[in-house]
Amino acid sequence: MPDPAGVVLSLADIAARLGGDVLGDAQTRIHQIAPLTSAGTGEIGFLTNLKYRGQLQTTRASAVILAPEFADAVSLPRIICKNPYAYYARLAALLNPPAVVVPGIHALADCASPVPASAYIGAHVSIGTGVALGEGVVIHPGCVIGDGAVIGDGSVLYPNVTVYASCQIGRRCILHAGAVIGADGFGFAPDDGQWVKIPQIGRVIIGDDVEIGANTTIDRGALDDTLIGDGSKIDNQVQIAHNCIIGRHCVIAGSVGMAGSVTLQDNVILGGAAMISGHVSIASGAVISGGSLVMKSITRPGRYTSVFPLEEHSRWVHNAAHVRHLARLAERVSELEKKLKETNIES
Repeated sequence: MPDPAGVVLSLADIAARLGGDVLGDAQTRIHQIAPLTSAGTGEIGFLTNLKYRGQLQTTRASAVILAPEFADAVSLPRIICKNPYAYYARLAALLNPPAVVVPGIHALADCASPVPASAYIGAHVSIGTGVALGEGVVIHPGCVIGDGAVIGDGSVLYPNVTVYASCQIGRRCILHAGAVIGADGFGFAPDDGQWVKIPQIGRVIIGDDVEIGANTTIDRGALDDTLIGDGSKIDNQVQIAHNCIIGRHCVIAGSVGMAGSVTLQDNVILGGAAMISGHVSIASGAVISGGSLVMKSITRPGRYTSVFPLEEHSRWVHNAAHVRHLARLAERVSELEKKLKETNIES
């Protein structure tokens, strides 16, 4: 949440804290960051996409953030840096610090475990027995922390997060409203037309600096633990099933569905609404396009897409009909190649 008092910094101040080279008036004062199209006095814009380069000539921003190749594209005061998008992210955090939370335990909280003096516990929070809370933890109203859970230093749980028993959250993690960590995995054994529930006795172990979006669910392991690696970022309404292993610095966009025992190696990116079948592994550095279905393991980095391209419906139906017959067409081509080869041998 932005500080109501506001933060105002000169370009020189910003560069001193975040790096980069200042061209033009280094004393230009900045209080906020904004898109080039809407930025005004006291605001700084940024360019990260070539197709928006023309906006540099019409923006009313007081300053801009640019890559070195665009250093001379505008006469406005500017900060030149290698990665304007990452610079924008860091500057946005600098200009919009989180609201200061005063440590303490709300009178309507129910805490059955010790709470560090540096922690904040909101109203109607329930903390079970044997819970270990780190220094500076912030737990907003309505959260439920099960027996034996661990939450590391500096982590923030927004309203109505549920952390089931024995699950562990690392340091400096952010869990947004409604996230559920450690619910039972979907494990049932068939028996004579019925389903026998398999006790889910593993945990969810989340590393440091992980962010988990609103209403995302991460199931506990059936036997071994479900693991989320350091620095991974998980969007809203994502389902991660039992015994999945998510590597370090993975990015999982909204509405991804991941079946049980999936392994993502480090730095994997999953686009929105991607579906991952159970027991597959995805290689480090792989990127899965939004809406794609992954049904077998991916062993090499690269971009993978399984979405049928969008087009006018009647053409889509026409093309889909041909796709259904590709196997038979391949067989016919093989037969023709065989006959052609035989004809050439005879002649």
